[in-house]
Amino acid sequence: MGVADLADYPWDAVAPYAKRAREHAGGIVDLSIGSPVDETPALVRDALAAATDAHAYPQTMGTPALREAIVAWYARRRGVTGLGTENVLPTVGSKELVALLPLLLGLGPGDVVVHPRAAYPTYEVGARLVGATPFASDDPAEWPAATRLVWVNSPGNPDGRVLDVPALRSARVHARELGAVLASDECYAELGWDAPWDEQPIPSALDPAVTDGDLTGVLSVYSLSKQSNLAGYRAAFLAGDADVVGGLLTARKHLGLMLPWPVQQAMEAALADDEHVARQKELYRARRALLKPAVEAAGFRVDASEAGLYLWATEGRDAWESVGRLADLGILAGPGHFYGAHHPNHVRLSLTATDERIAAAAARLHGAG
Repeated sequence: MGVADLADYPWDAVAPYAKRAREHAGGIVDLSIGSPVDETPALVRDALAAATDAHAYPQTMGTPALREAIVAWYARRRGVTGLGTENVLPTVGSKELVALLPLLLGLGPGDVVVHPRAAYPTYEVGARLVGATPFASDDPAEWPAATRLVWVNSPGNPDGRVLDVPALRSARVHARELGAVLASDECYAELGWDAPWDEQPIPSALDPAVTDGDLTGVLSVYSLSKQSNLAGYRAAFLAGDADVVGGLLTARKHLGLMLPWPVQQAMEAALADDEHVARQKELYRARRALLKPAVEAAGFRVDASEAGLYLWATEGRDAWESVGRLADLGILAGPGHFYGAHHPNHVRLSLTATDERIAAAAARLHGAG
């Protein structure tokens, strides 16, 4: 399969519902895409501005200071110890890495890429681009013998599901038995809501309790888009098995996948400051506290959604019907059809709207219940 063979971009199908939602007297509340609406922290913007004399090519591996900041962040925020700078690598956002990882690992026809049953489409796109076979499964016992890459996503997009240490250990063990790389997409890990994740860190696939200190074949992927409102910066990184990271570094050098030097400076500032992350989390907590009961009052059941930026909800009918009902309330949601074939009755509602828009959505939903 090549780029020309990719399906149409799925979000184009939402356009008619967006038009309906905009016709609401109170205006649209767009909860369909998780794009941050709050300001980028001043300390990050200042670091970027101070680094605009970027006349030389940046290093693909990142500056030593940035790599050290990533190592320190994993130890401080994720409980991952024992990493060195050879274990980490900045990336141009996390979506490009998700899409390109099968290519960078040398996968092709005959290989299988496992991804969650409820998953955003890029895992499947990356597999199809190289002619590999995508396989949706949350049960390691189902993984085919030809599996060479396993994606787990915790907290999950779209469903907000968290994998605990035993689940991550099971995934690691089974991936190693198959000779597969385990790649854990952890971009929402700072946003835990329900017990126990509101009081303790969401575990990483690199946690010593998962790996027993052996990182062979294990990668963690993280983005600053959500925790620091840096979606426009394309600021992300990976960490894990030094041999795998080294191979990815070589491939990325050949492809010119370099994170701009000013963005590297901004990332370093963001990774060193936990206060802005805590403030942003409280903004999302307050929005969730308004939106979740309103969604339930309107007749939806919210499933999982224990962490992350989304409510994964169903009213027991086809998602497109629910999207239409919500559009008539001026609310735009994402249909479960976009996240695999296994959840056709769910919709995804994002917390990434302003306080005023979230309050407007909550009022309309309570009125519709």
